[in-house]
Amino acid sequence: MALHRISDLFVSKVLGIDVKSRYASIPSDLNKRATEVLDSAEVYLEDEPSVAEWFKELAPSRKGVCEYVVSLFPSASWTKRYNIRWLAGDLVAGITIGLVVVPQALAYAALADLTPPYGLYTSFTGAVLYWVFGTSKDIVIGTTAVGSLLVGQVINRVTMETGDYTHEQIAHCLSMMSGAVLLFLGLIRLGWVIEFIPYIPISAFVTAASITIMSTQIPTALGLPSVNTRAPPYQVIIDTFKSLPQIQLDAAVGLSSIVLLFGIRGFCTMMEKRQPDKRRMWSSISSLRLTFTMLLFTLISYLANRTSMEGKPKFRIVGHIDKGFQRAGVPNIDLNLIRLVISELPAVAIILVIEHIAIAKAMGRLYDYTVNPSQEIVALGAANLLSPFVGGYVCTGSFGASAVLSKAGVRTPLAGLFSAGVLVLALYALTGVFYYIPKAALAGLIIHAVCNLLTPPKNLYKYWQLSPVEFLIWIIGVTLAIFVSLEACIYAGTALSIVLVLVRLARTRGTFLGVVKVKRVASAKQYGDGEGHSNSSKSRHSTSDAFMPLDGSGPTNPNIKIESPYPGVFIYQLHEGFNYTNQAYHIDILTKYIMNNTQRLSEEAFEKESDRLWNDPGPKGHNPHSYLLPYLRAIVMDFGAVNHVDITSVQGLIDLRNVLDNYSAPDAVEWHFANIHNRWTRRALGVAGFGYPTAHNPEALRHWQPIYSIAATLSEKDGPFGDVHRCGGTDVDSDDERTQAPPTPVQDDIARTKRPGSIRASLNRGDSTQMAAIQGINRPFFHVDLYSAVQAAVTDARSKDLSAMV
Repeated sequence: MALHRISDLFVSKVLGIDVKSRYASIPSDLNKRATEVLDSAEVYLEDEPSVAEWFKELAPSRKGVCEYVVSLFPSASWTKRYNIRWLAGDLVAGITIGLVVVPQALAYAALADLTPPYGLYTSFTGAVLYWVFGTSKDIVIGTTAVGSLLVGQVINRVTMETGDYTHEQIAHCLSMMSGAVLLFLGLIRLGWVIEFIPYIPISAFVTAASITIMSTQIPTALGLPSVNTRAPPYQVIIDTFKSLPQIQLDAAVGLSSIVLLFGIRGFCTMMEKRQPDKRRMWSSISSLRLTFTMLLFTLISYLANRTSMEGKPKFRIVGHIDKGFQRAGVPNIDLNLIRLVISELPAVAIILVIEHIAIAKAMGRLYDYTVNPSQEIVALGAANLLSPFVGGYVCTGSFGASAVLSKAGVRTPLAGLFSAGVLVLALYALTGVFYYIPKAALAGLIIHAVCNLLTPPKNLYKYWQLSPVEFLIWIIGVTLAIFVSLEACIYAGTALSIVLVLVRLARTRGTFLGVVKVKRVASAKQYGDGEGHSNSSKSRHSTSDAFMPLDGSGPTNPNIKIESPYPGVFIYQLHEGFNYTNQAYHIDILTKYIMNNTQRLSEEAFEKESDRLWNDPGPKGHNPHSYLLPYLRAIVMDFGAVNHVDITSVQGLIDLRNVLDNYSAPDAVEWHFANIHNRWTRRALGVAGFGYPTAHNPEALRHWQPIYSIAATLSEKDGPFGDVHRCGGTDVDSDDERTQAPPTPVQDDIARTKRPGSIRASLNRGDSTQMAAIQGINRPFFHVDLYSAVQAAVTDARSKDLSAMV
């Protein structure tokens, strides 16, 4: 508070700004009136939030810093509880996933325009590091088809621009830059930023990437080396068809591997349904189909090529692979290479994060645990930053490998260490076997793996049913990927989705509400004969007034009679936020509707009609029968869907208030607000002069009848709950007084509050119960709910009309 007073003193003395000018319009007897109405109930004054308070909330506490450091290493919380049962599950799952990852890593490295060992280096980094930082037990970080394809495209573009750098250097540079960016975003806890990328562009990108990958691998599977697989997918497909007469022996290996992989999966799926008690066994067999297929075709390749001359195999094979981590070391990167790669960084980083977080959340939902997106980004960033030092490239969560890991019975993230052991064994003991792996079989494995990423037709139909516009965005994204590039797909899809959100935000609807008196009908069963027989009867219960769209729109019955709360009182409900993008739209709606449904309180002060502005049609232009309409008395704004306001939106309300005050002069329009829950929003509206009747209009003050909502205060005896009552004038609505349904809902509710002498009785129904105002008496036009706001507005409007009649 001292800091607040010092800042006020500086503003007033040094800058010459009157900091108390905003209080000039507040009635001087506001507290006195509230005290008279509330009687023995406690008075509550609302304190406004200060800027110093806002900065104080941002400052980290010692406890917060400690919690942040601990959160960076989730493994510290569970490793001390590690036990033998967990070890057994992790060991089996780790070895299983290692056998699956090895052939995948060898295959995906080809998509990145790198030799097969680079895939093993990359998968090793993710496996050995994730358990330290990760929050999911089912994630496998390693090479992926989509990530490898992006690396290959970056390598191809940079190589075409300059031939000064090797494929390895470009891949290492991209991985280090991606890792540094992701690690930074994770450390400052910006994982929520990923929510700005909607689901539809992601779905379109994954499908487009699958089509792109398959188009690049089909020529390899068919043995068509003349096809340029770096061209756009549509061109690759056309060139593949043109080159079919040149098909080679590789096609027999590639096509048969694809048939075998799909056949094993289909058979195991069928057996899982027929033998549900052995589902886990069949699922394990299915998950190892990649390893089995690679071993089978490697054996076939060995038998076919063992007698062939070196360099002249019967079909293309992987060839010589160095043992161990031959590429480990400090990456050789310079500033010029960074400049060439940086334009591709956003798309690569976005896709890596999207793919990883999507898998992590899906696994968490499946096995009932939560993941920390920011911490997952830390793990992903650390893995990508370290990967080039052991010879790898970019890595992220793998859909297929993660699914296998979860089905293998994994218990903790430590399973990654055991899969890393399998990768080390493969690098040091099986490189001789890798020599004979057919490239066509690797291509068939890739085609089989990415087929699962295609969006099925039933999902597309679901998109169409949920949102036709977003389905169109999906179509545009996939089309751009096929005919332009994957980067165009993700950028265009995200941009169109953001534009869609902005359009919806800028044109979000508001509704004028009316009042309906509702009775709820329910069945009440009566048991009487003791033999289970029952007689059903109906029970009717009166409820509070319901507020529904005045025009009968929406899902409600259009035959229901909806009444205005009171002539000259308008209720406007905002469906979404109120900000600079949509304030002009809402202000325009309010102005036109109110002008067309009310009449001026006094004649316009124009000596001649020519003095009127050119764009003002005058009363006859608005409504020729305006003399039959009511005077404008009050506007009730339902801010239940509004959390924050900005300067533009508040200025729009100020401008509208000035226009309507001029329209209703010499009276002043009352502005009542319901359901404002954000303290900064309340402060902003209060600074703008809303929340209380203006002291500059004595006529408005004369007719103002304060109404406050009160409730029982917290006590040891009663706990935190108490009956809520509304104090109006010198009365309180009590449930026993509201026994008859009023013919006109809100008006007759107000009429019943005119019976004097009940407030003290209501407050003293329990000797130990102390009542208090729910919200600040210095903001009497900010109401706890919509009913209170309408009740207050109708009370004052009715008072003005009765005074005019007298």
